[in-house]
Amino acid sequence: MEGSSTPTATGARTMAQTAVSMERLEDQLQYYDKKASRNERMFKRLKKATLTISVMIPLSAVFSAKYGAITGIIAGTLGAMIALLEGLQQLNQYQQNWISYRSTAEALKHEKFLFLSSAGPYANPAEPQKTATVQLAERVESLVSQEHSKWAQMQDTTKMPPAPVKTEPKQP
Repeated sequence: MEGSSTPTATGARTMAQTAVSMERLEDQLQYYDKKASRNERMFKRLKKATLTISVMIPLSAVFSAKYGAITGIIAGTLGAMIALLEGLQQLNQYQQNWISYRSTAEALKHEKFLFLSSAGPYANPAEPQKTATVQLAERVESLVSQEHSKWAQMQDTTKMPPAPVKTEPKQP
C-alpha cells in the first residue's frame, strides 16, 4: 500500500532523522564551542595587553626627571595604545560574544545529554505524536535561532551612527 509506513520504513526514517539531528547538534556544538574559545582568548589577550601597558605609564614617569621630553612621548603613545585596545574590544565585543557563545554551547551540551539519556523532555514527550528526535531538532534549532537573534541585536547596538551631513549655506 502506497503511503503507509511499515515498521521497518518507520524505524529507518527515525534512525535517519536521529542521525541528521545528531549531526546538526554536533556541528553547532563544535561551532559555538570554537567561537566561545576564540572570543575568550581574544578578550583575555586584549585585557592583558591593556593592563601591561597601563602599568608602564606610571613607570615611565620615574624617568621624567632625566628624560623629560621622551617620557611624555612614551606616556602619550602608551595611552593611545590603551585607547586602541579598548576600542577593538568595544568594536568586536569579545567578552559579550564569549559569554553568549559559551552559554549556547553549554545549552546544546545539555540537550545532547538529555536526549542521549532519554531524560527530561525526551523521556515522556508532552506531545506524543512528536518523537524525541523531532523534539531534539526543534530545541536545537530554537537555541541556534535565539543565539542568532542575540547576535543580530548586538550588531545593531554596536553600529556607529552615520556621520552628520554638512550643508553649505546658500550664496545670494
